[in-house]
Amino acid sequence: MASTIVSSLAVFFFLLLLLALAVAQPAVTPPPLPDDTAGCNGVLLTYTLQGRDRIRPFVSPADAQSQPYSFRATATVLNSGVRPLAAGSWSLLLAFAHREVLVSVSGAVLTSGADLPFNTTTAEAGALTSFSESPQRDLLTPIATAGDLARIQATVTLVGTHFAGPEPLTPPPLPSNISLLAGGGYTCSPPAVNNASLSTCCVPGNDPMAAPPLAPPTSTLSRGVSGDLVITYDVLQAHESTYLALVTLDNDAPMGRLDGWRLSWEWARGEFVGAMRGAHPLELDAGACVYGAQGEHYKDLDFFSGAVLTCARRPVILDLPPTRRDDAAMGNIEHCCRNGTLLPKSMDDAPGSSSSSSRSAFQMEVYKMPPDLNRTSRPHPPASFRISGSSPLNPDYTCGQPVTVRPSEFPDPSGLESTTRAIATWQASCNITVDNGSGGKPPQCCVSFSAFYNDSVIPCNTCACGCPAPASSASCSRTAPATLLPPHALLMPADRRAKEALKWANDEDLPLPANPPPCGDMCGVSVNWHVATDAEGGWSARVTLFNWGPGADMPDWFAAVVMDDKVYAGFEQAYSFNGTAVGNGTVFLRGREGFNELLLRESNMSGVDYPVPGKLQSVLSFTKKIDGGGDIDVVAGDGFPSKVFFNGEECAMPQRIPSKGVGVRAGISGNALLLLLLSKHLIRN
Repeated sequence: MASTIVSSLAVFFFLLLLLALAVAQPAVTPPPLPDDTAGCNGVLLTYTLQGRDRIRPFVSPADAQSQPYSFRATATVLNSGVRPLAAGSWSLLLAFAHREVLVSVSGAVLTSGADLPFNTTTAEAGALTSFSESPQRDLLTPIATAGDLARIQATVTLVGTHFAGPEPLTPPPLPSNISLLAGGGYTCSPPAVNNASLSTCCVPGNDPMAAPPLAPPTSTLSRGVSGDLVITYDVLQAHESTYLALVTLDNDAPMGRLDGWRLSWEWARGEFVGAMRGAHPLELDAGACVYGAQGEHYKDLDFFSGAVLTCARRPVILDLPPTRRDDAAMGNIEHCCRNGTLLPKSMDDAPGSSSSSSRSAFQMEVYKMPPDLNRTSRPHPPASFRISGSSPLNPDYTCGQPVTVRPSEFPDPSGLESTTRAIATWQASCNITVDNGSGGKPPQCCVSFSAFYNDSVIPCNTCACGCPAPASSASCSRTAPATLLPPHALLMPADRRAKEALKWANDEDLPLPANPPPCGDMCGVSVNWHVATDAEGGWSARVTLFNWGPGADMPDWFAAVVMDDKVYAGFEQAYSFNGTAVGNGTVFLRGREGFNELLLRESNMSGVDYPVPGKLQSVLSFTKKIDGGGDIDVVAGDGFPSKVFFNGEECAMPQRIPSKGVGVRAGISGNALLLLLLSKHLIRN
């Protein structure tokens, strides 16, 4: 009996002990959300000043605002809403207010692709400095990731110099504003300051909770980006210390063209190029590796035996000439080796052109640096691509940062019905920079008008492609209007035309040229559009191309003329050129065999003591036997294009058209002709 009582007491005390422990154990609850995130159901932006140190040169206390300080800061973009931020669709904007100079940026790059160090005060007053994550990726929603911070937040680390003092500094030297630029339009609240942090919440312009809350993460990977020129960066093979990359350039602009392309990018993690096929670096230099961290890590790599091509942080890459296409060591890459010429896709079916005239590609072996040596870790693409051409006729491009897209697929080389996927793929979109009158690149070609019913030629405008240097323009006027010319003067350089224009004015009883005479057009290429015939059933025009240089011969040239819709509908054919109606009132022209190279100079014109430009000529025929064809008035202006392009460059157009008569008399060239031109412009636009 006693033993039973003892056992019962033991069980009772054991149960009491368990109960005491249970009461003492705190309840398991999730950690509370930080105070500054609790109320943001959109995208939370923060900027935190981590610290700063006074650096040389030291200034007197009286000039404390000029004292430089090194600073360290962290900016974050946290998606707290229900809409994913797609890669490439967003950027972080900071309005620096203390003459900051950015020296180092980690986790992002400057959206503009500018080099470091970057002076934030070089932009216009009040301008924002834009950052894009690198490499760019989707910022998914907390719902779709169970709140995984690594997949919903981007972090940017900044190191730089600013000017603000003396200590202690109140308020802290923070940017004056922080905001988000994102697709769909986001509105950010006024930033709030909390100690050394700046934060704001950005929400979509409409209901921030209206988007579907769930979406498979894989669906956010884009199939590809679009642009005038697209750069694709594929990782084909990955090893512990190296990977094999394929770089492809696709020209998607209908009128875009590049000759002698030069491609560059910025390595952000110490990478360098070991070998390359299908292209080559402009400079072969391994010195930066030998005396840098690369040489410390790769102690057994002979940097001067050809195992390394370039260690430049921003290498410049050039295409190979056609003679290296089948070179076993440097070539043998599909789409390589055309001296850097990228034609539009509309030229792919031109005589003598391959089906890949709009694409270039090359491969390279890339060496990685710690901490990226894990074979299974995802490689990092280069950032801040830039591309340009060697010809003054080539357009200027602005490239965005590379965006993660679905891996490229390649057909099986054995011919089997299967495909091979790249390990990872990024794309950067580059778009042609358009001159909006803000001092951009001037035109490089111009157009002159003439007609069978008028003996004079209306030449290209004065300084159509830029004016000569002041030292060389003392004998000509930059503002005087271009003077009417006799047709043969189109073959003369600008400095010979002034005398011909004066003689022509005297012979034809035309207004005398200005004194000094107008400066030339300064264009490398000029196009003469001559209305040749006009009959009841149809009409014709003669197009002549002149290559004045500077530059070289122009193989595989192309041009385009934009006509009024009713005229365009009656286009029949071109003769020495291939002419194709491509829509939007545009007739696309390219040379047939024997006419597909526009030479720089001609040597078959005797009896002249001046250089004669290379020229090509063709006739275009149009019919009026179409709906509305009876309304076509060639002489009134329907016979002249509204725009002309050469090799993708939009040419400068004359300000008037030939009038019906001998020369352009004073009564015709005045307000009546101006009103005629304005009325035609309004009709066409």
